[in-house]
Amino acid sequence: MGEPEEARAEAEQRSPRTSATGGKRGNGTRPTMADVARAAGTSTALVSIVMRGVPGASEATRQRIMRIADELGYVPDQRARKLRQSSSRVLGVSFELQQPFHGDLVEHVYSAAAQRGYEAVISAVAPSRSEMTSVNALLRERCEAAILLGSGLEPEELTSLARRVPTVVVARHTDASGVAVVRGDDTAGIALAVDHLVALGHRRIAHIDGAGAPGSSDRRLGFLEAMGRHGLQDSADVIAGGLTETAGAEGMRYLLDRPSPPTAVIAFNDRCATGVLDVLARHGRDVPGDISVVGYDDSRLAKIPHVQMTTVSQNPEQLAKTAVAAALDLAAGRSPQEIVLTPRLVERATTGPAPS
Repeated sequence: MGEPEEARAEAEQRSPRTSATGGKRGNGTRPTMADVARAAGTSTALVSIVMRGVPGASEATRQRIMRIADELGYVPDQRARKLRQSSSRVLGVSFELQQPFHGDLVEHVYSAAAQRGYEAVISAVAPSRSEMTSVNALLRERCEAAILLGSGLEPEELTSLARRVPTVVVARHTDASGVAVVRGDDTAGIALAVDHLVALGHRRIAHIDGAGAPGSSDRRLGFLEAMGRHGLQDSADVIAGGLTETAGAEGMRYLLDRPSPPTAVIAFNDRCATGVLDVLARHGRDVPGDISVVGYDDSRLAKIPHVQMTTVSQNPEQLAKTAVAAALDLAAGRSPQEIVLTPRLVERATTGPAPS
């Protein structure tokens, strides 16, 4: 078998004066894949496997080769990358299997990709399947770009991934280098919920947050700032929560055990709010007569006929279209950007005037 396309393309540019001992060369030519292989003490073929993100190298080997490539200042040859990518017309999407909002986003990504002449392939993150496993499965599909919904990867992991494939993160902020971001304004979104409840006469308002979930810090900050803006900082109550119904249920039980429970609760997301509503129903509390509840995302859970949840919409269709556009921009060689979309409040049946 011959060398992979990327190795062959770079071999054409290799200088006979390439250093065999590693380090950046002083003859004005850029480091090649062969230089990385020599410095790592391995074959050019193995370096090619690592750079292409395909199976065939252990995670420890991948990390070591990527570190050496960074030290040498190696950048994969774009001509070879285009040889791999020009015919795929595939966008990879990694999503959290247990998050209803991610399902809504995937549906719109399919449509947005098709409108641009692309196909979307999906790979799930689940309790038994890590995000890196999900992403590596996408890379094996020769995707032109990766769209990560609510990614939990660390900035250094995202930076490393962006060197292998154009990468867009959706629904969270990151400082990772080379990564495009498309997200809703979480600080403004939670403020919409606070403003709505205050206008209904609520003063004791609690926020069951998302713990360490993407976007949780911005929503927590937005809640506290909005409560302060209304002069209610002393009654602003933040409870540790999470992404699930269980987290919402535990947070609501804790609040009900207090001498003066809140008259309104803003949950981190619709799934968390579903747990809040379940506990209130089991305790015989009327919604919204006794306690108003607001979710976040406007997922399919919020629209169930017997629920009709007031929530904050991130406009999943617009998020998906913008994410696809950002992915194609990166694949075309444009610089990554962070695009922040404006959320809106969707008022339904779970909020009403504060009890007198």
